[in-house]
Amino acid sequence: MKFLDLAKVYIRSGSGGAGCTSFRREKYIEYGGPDGGDGGSGGDVWAEAVEGLNTLIDFRYQQHFFAKNGTPGMGKQRTGAQGSDIVLRVPAGTEILDEDEETVIADLATPGDRILLAEGGNGGWGNLRFKSSTNQAPRRANPGQPGVERTLWLRLKLIADAGLLGLPNAGKSTFLAATSNARPKIADYPFTTLHPNLGVVGVDDAEFVIADIPGLIEGASEGRGLGDQFLGHVERCAVLLHLVDGTAQDIVADWQTIIDELDAYGGALADKPRVTVLNKVDAMDEEMREALAAELAEVAGPVMCMSGVSGEGVAEVLRALRAQIGDDRVRRKAEEEAELGEAGETGWTP
Repeated sequence: MKFLDLAKVYIRSGSGGAGCTSFRREKYIEYGGPDGGDGGSGGDVWAEAVEGLNTLIDFRYQQHFFAKNGTPGMGKQRTGAQGSDIVLRVPAGTEILDEDEETVIADLATPGDRILLAEGGNGGWGNLRFKSSTNQAPRRANPGQPGVERTLWLRLKLIADAGLLGLPNAGKSTFLAATSNARPKIADYPFTTLHPNLGVVGVDDAEFVIADIPGLIEGASEGRGLGDQFLGHVERCAVLLHLVDGTAQDIVADWQTIIDELDAYGGALADKPRVTVLNKVDAMDEEMREALAAELAEVAGPVMCMSGVSGEGVAEVLRALRAQIGDDRVRRKAEEEAELGEAGETGWTP
């Protein structure tokens, strides 16, 4: 299934049905009077966050959503039927933006969240509504109100507990593949990750979700590369895991590039808790490892060492991430799974 995190939709609520102009016509009843019914209300357009979805790909193939119109009123004081509502089912974490792509109308962060996007038009009054002591035979009725037509943008921000950051080929996909059942593309060239990946990892009988986004480059916040399209996916994370390639020529410059892009992007990303990790330490000896870690720690603060390939230091990194995630976001493994040793089904466990 293709990942899609931005979609444009056109919606229209239903128009109200017209009121009816009618008079009672029965044998032996000389003055039947008006009996025209009201028109039915038009259907509403709703958006609802549901479970089981993690992409907006359905809105690539259907962009137009129109609610049903209300039916006109009829004689014998019969009210027209109300138009059926229509519901746009979106993944949890979807933001609904106005046509300008900047004004946020709603943020459906959790399953079950609903928002009314376009209200249906009211049905018109029939001539029975206009009857009075001075106008006992009104011959007028109101038309129904028109529906509301809007153009909206849907933008998905994945719900993850931890987010992976780093330059291309920093080892993010390798780390995700080593710690979870996710199988992102891994290769020795930049930008092997073209869309975000999610993985569930487990440590110390606790599980949380990690999001791997495409690598950032200098100028990503201004639209260069792929990172600016996906930085929004880590806005909801409780903690960021910043991986620095230990085999790079200048690890401090690489670290600073990512920090500058977080500052430029805004959205409080730069203020989120971060765990800085010197990755690929399996490719260096102990002396070089300590020297590089000390150099990076001078600018980044505490630095952990890890190798996603050999597994060295992975457990410690996962525990550091777990310590920054609130208990309300962490899922505990079921006792029966722990007894049967089924933790490996959800991810890597130290």
